[in-house]
This record gives sequence, structure tokens and C-alpha cells, in this order.
Amino acid sequence: MASILVIDDDRAVLATIKVLLERAAHAVEAVDNSRDGLQLIETRGFDLLIVDIFMPGMDGFETMRLVHQSRPDMPVIVISGQHFSFASDRPPDFLHMATKLGAVSSLQKPFKPAQLLAAVDSSLSGSQLPPNLRRKMPAGIPSERQ
Repeated sequence: MASILVIDDDRAVLATIKVLLERAAHAVEAVDNSRDGLQLIETRGFDLLIVDIFMPGMDGFETMRLVHQSRPDMPVIVISGQHFSFASDRPPDFLHMATKLGAVSSLQKPFKPAQLLAAVDSSLSGSQLPPNLRRKMPAGIPSERQ
């Protein structure tokens, strides 16, 4: 069981993700803004952060940057609906940009429950973490996530 923080300004999305992850035996805290989420990260330990990219106030990119400053080992999954109009034929791929900036995984809304659970499992196992973020464990000692 992992402790997961979910930040999304859409309360329906928050409720859905919370139910899915709790059914998968995870402890989930869900908040609708990054400021509250960052305060929780300061006071409590989480194994994983799931954050929406586009939110009023502080966006997911800034949230991820601040989290990586204080908790560089915390994996981050970004989610986004990317409902924006752009003048060009090729709008920017914000989910791809987020993975280049340190997210271990990204999901385009709407996503299927199996996609969310697979991303969470992969992120928690460390298989998606860049080598510099993987926990260094002495040989023969299992990590707490196993």
C-alpha cells in the first residue's frame, strides 16, 4: 500500500481517482489546488504525487518543480485534458514536456482505470524513475515498495 497525493482542480476527477486508488489498497489524499498539496507534502510523507498540469493559481509544472526541490525522490505522474486552442496545426504536447521536466509518467484525460493503475504501479516500482531518482538500496535488502 502506498501513500498517494492527488492534486486536480476538478473535484469529479479527484473523487474518481481517489476511489480507484483506494480500491487498489492505496492511502489517498486529494486536494483541489497546488498550494494545499504542497503544504501536505511539507508535513506528511507521500510515495507518489499525481498532479493536473492546468489548474488556476499554480499549475502542475510549477508544482512539480517545487516538489522536486524539496522531495527529489518523489515520483510524479502528470495528468491533463489539454483542452486548449492553438493557432498552429501542431499544438504543444504538454504531457511530453512534463515528462522531459521530470514526471515519471503522464496520462491524457479521460483515461481508463487500468491506465491509471498501471502508471501508478509502474511509478511505485521505480521502473519509470530516471536512474538518478531510483532509490539506492544495498544488495540483499528489499526496498519498502516491494
